[in-house]
Amino acid sequence: MKALVTGISGFVGSHMAEFLLLKGVEVVGTIRNRSRMDHISHLQQDIRLVECELRDPFSVEALIGAEKPDLIFHLAAQSFVPTSWNSPIDTIHNNVAGQVNLFEAIRRFGLHSKIQIACSSEEYGQVNPGETPIKETNPLRPLSPYAISKVAQDYLGYQYHKSYGLHVIRTITFNHTGPRRGENFVTSNFAKQIVDIEKGKKPPVIYVGNLEAKRDFTDVRDVVRGYWLALEKGVPGEAYNIASGTCYTIAEMLAILLSHSNVDIEVKTDASRLRPSDVEILLGDYRKFHEATGWNPEIPFERTMEDLLQYWRSQP
Repeated sequence: MKALVTGISGFVGSHMAEFLLLKGVEVVGTIRNRSRMDHISHLQQDIRLVECELRDPFSVEALIGAEKPDLIFHLAAQSFVPTSWNSPIDTIHNNVAGQVNLFEAIRRFGLHSKIQIACSSEEYGQVNPGETPIKETNPLRPLSPYAISKVAQDYLGYQYHKSYGLHVIRTITFNHTGPRRGENFVTSNFAKQIVDIEKGKKPPVIYVGNLEAKRDFTDVRDVVRGYWLALEKGVPGEAYNIASGTCYTIAEMLAILLSHSNVDIEVKTDASRLRPSDVEILLGDYRKFHEATGWNPEIPFERTMEDLLQYWRSQP
């Protein structure tokens, strides 16, 4: 069995590759000429990397025609919400065009590939009182250009399944974190700041944004197991929440990180870290996914935070 992982050099892509190799699957991954390779340097003997610009239909067609994968985990995206405020059209074009090119190539070659697309809980956006935990039937009220791009990816998955019979599973993943998470993302950013203070690289002050936002965090290693199960047992065309079903405020998450450090650290608000609009609460109901696949989150949040700190401590 051959699996294609788009964005294999990224945070989730590298964990996905590790999981697939343990399953004995042949792994092919897409990279770009500016892709960082440190997340997958330990895997390069076991995977095949193909340079592919997903926004270029000819590049994607050449990739799909040559590889004809059985499974596709479409993880490549511009995935940082604040960047989407600065570059809205780039985010939308990157995330939507890449997926359309992928679908069109699969359709033209008449492949029966099973395709998982990584959608996001940011699609739900403005969640009203009484709507949590959030089910797949909840209205979508996106609050950022990134969220808009994910709504488009989500509905394109549905449309291509209905119109052309593509075997697409739409996974709506809530916040996920763990070792290798990019330092722009809140859990990793705080962990790196703490480690930099421990190493004497910066003064004992950690800078934060909105600490009141409530988020549902799942360990990335549980998430990639979920993506595998989605293609193994999910119903084509369906959307499934992948979440922990537990909520933490950003302040509570920070407190857990600080509890695993012996350094005395002051917390200060940085106005530049506040967004034009922020989603107040994201708490997911994953029962539909559990009923379809048997998936449950297994890694406790405290261990995830400890592993994230250890990851940054291991960096030079």
